[in-house]
Amino acid sequence: MKIRSIETLDLRGKRVFIRVDFNVPVKDGVVKNDKRIRSALDTINYALSKNAKVILASHLGRPKGGFEQKYSMMPVGERLKELLKKDIKVADDCIGDGVKKLVADMKEGEVLLLENLRFHKEEEANDENFAKELASLCDVYINDAFGTAHRAHASTEGMAHFVKEKAAGFLMLKEVEHLDRVLLSPEKPFITILGGAKVSDKISVITNLMKKVDTFIIGGAMAYTFLKAQGYKMGKSLVEDDRLDVAKEILDNARKSGAEILLPEDHIVAKDENSEPVATSSVNIEDDMIGYDIGPKTIRKFSDALKKAKTIFFNGPSGLFENPKFANGTFEIVKAVAELKGVVSVAGGGDTVTAIESLKLEGKFTHISTGGGASLEFMEGKELPGIKILEE
Repeated sequence: MKIRSIETLDLRGKRVFIRVDFNVPVKDGVVKNDKRIRSALDTINYALSKNAKVILASHLGRPKGGFEQKYSMMPVGERLKELLKKDIKVADDCIGDGVKKLVADMKEGEVLLLENLRFHKEEEANDENFAKELASLCDVYINDAFGTAHRAHASTEGMAHFVKEKAAGFLMLKEVEHLDRVLLSPEKPFITILGGAKVSDKISVITNLMKKVDTFIIGGAMAYTFLKAQGYKMGKSLVEDDRLDVAKEILDNARKSGAEILLPEDHIVAKDENSEPVATSSVNIEDDMIGYDIGPKTIRKFSDALKKAKTIFFNGPSGLFENPKFANGTFEIVKAVAELKGVVSVAGGGDTVTAIESLKLEGKFTHISTGGGASLEFMEGKELPGIKILEE
């Protein structure tokens, strides 16, 4: 995939619209995690170093259409000001005469942050007139928001049709480079770790990677569907009964293609989330119990398998990670990957990234994707509209 880099364009004195992903947690008017803001700084600072007039735009949360104070970009602007160590302006909208005036008055090297794009329902609808209004604000369009690249919205795809000069920012380029490497030319053995609640969320990934992956390690509630499909008892655990045939088909296809699928051999179970957890002695789960995490035997089995890997793609927790009682499996698998030397390890997905960050092991991974949904769709082999529009 060949997409143009921001470095190939002449930005001097131009109005440069950068679609960033500043969809960050905000509480009581304060940004609680600024990782996504910091991830965009290289691209922003590069544009500023070329004396561009930098216009930044993002969505935040899921407003219903129309202004909502809790989704305002103002707190993001305050944090960005601190990180850039310079004053910036925050507009009270993203289109309209007021915004046009702010842009017209901009001097080289200044930064303007537009208000939440999703305050206009036309953003997600990829409305052509809205896209044209956004495009009219700039001379150059840069997309650095990989986390939204799988969505054909006005700011991620639509407006790019109406801007002659367009390219990807450094974060977008880095994401595509690392995911391309894993998807197209993984060094073998290639192991994919998948977790989360549903098999249905990961079917396309498994199918697309089947002929490339040597071993799939499957945890989380999605493992219970595979185990039930093999005839094991899963008690009251979360099972997608309408996907049992699909799970059987995946297991059958894996045998035919030579891909190994590793599933849990024991579990951490409880009567409910608030009850005391216990480890099972086997694969089966008693009728009145619910599986919430992988057990100690499974942790050893998965960790040993990972020692063979040269390439790892990691998406999804091994248990009900948001409850500390059932987070151990996920933490142990993260640590097992982090301890490996000479391995290309790419991780994505909210809970996976949270687990890595809470253990302060970010530096032990080759790449941590900023886009959970986007990275999954990329690995499914889907065409991402926000990337497609930037292709040369």
